[in-house]
Amino acid sequence: MVNSVQISEDSRSVSTGVTLQVDICYPRPELDSKKLAILLHPWSWLGGNMHEPTLTVLTRLLQDKNYYVIRYNSRGVGRSSGWPSLTGKAEGEDLKALVQDFLAEKPEIDSLTVIGYSYGSLIASLHPVLNPKVKTSHILLSYPISPRGLLTMFHTGMYSLALRDILCNPDARLLLVYGDQDEFTSKSKYDEWVDTLGRTDGLKAKFDVVPVMDASHFWQSEGARSALQQAIDSWIS
Repeated sequence: MVNSVQISEDSRSVSTGVTLQVDICYPRPELDSKKLAILLHPWSWLGGNMHEPTLTVLTRLLQDKNYYVIRYNSRGVGRSSGWPSLTGKAEGEDLKALVQDFLAEKPEIDSLTVIGYSYGSLIASLHPVLNPKVKTSHILLSYPISPRGLLTMFHTGMYSLALRDILCNPDARLLLVYGDQDEFTSKSKYDEWVDTLGRTDGLKAKFDVVPVMDASHFWQSEGARSALQQAIDSWIS
């Protein structure tokens, strides 16, 4: 039985002044869903958009798990208005505004999962942990730690602080997933970074890491995508 009906090519104006092109999957009403997932795409300057194949795979998984699922084009992408920023700060504010608008529409939601892929994981990390009434989880996929400075006009401190805020929050849940054959960040760099995060002073969040063998940054192989789905399915279940 199909668990949701997709409302495609919707547009939402948010308080930051832009109108975002969104796809929203609504679970069937009788399922009484209280879970929301929002997915963020890779860097728009290299063609990233909400229809990226890896996000499509994850959308189907989340639909099967009875989530409201939002995918959207960030500012300046597709039919979203505005212009991409160079630092990601404006995109982070758009994300917060979109989430707040949807929670106001659906006050029964008590679980939020923010999923970012590649550059989208940087923006996802800027979303704060909400109050305890809305359990907040972050899933950061193929986080671009090596090129982070270039992708954000060297505003790396903003992103380091955002991760620290998540890691030091006892109500937070954070999952990192990356391929050991990532083209932009080596396995040794990921290992070093993960070790540093794990030694964060004041670490209180639930923090999990899943390195996937033989997976690239783009998750193109069937085996890599299957392993990715299994990792996320297990973590959210």
